[in-house]
Amino acid sequence: MWIKITILILLFAVVSSLVAGFYFLIHDESKTGRLVKSLTLRVSLTVMIIILLIYGYYSGELAPNTPWIHTFE
Repeated sequence: MWIKITILILLFAVVSSLVAGFYFLIHDESKTGRLVKSLTLRVSLTVMIIILLIYGYYSGELAPNTPWIHTFE
């Protein structure tokens, strides 16, 4: 259960970083590099989400729960 909660928190952080990056793109006229830092953070969070998804799948905590997988068994 902790993997699902962590993934949701990381997804919220990715969306927040996306909004912050958009704000920096529109309003930041100085060359501070905040847009690049926001992109770096967003990519890092996305990599962490992918790693958690892979770990959750192979540990068995995250499993496909679609009805068409179980109809042919």
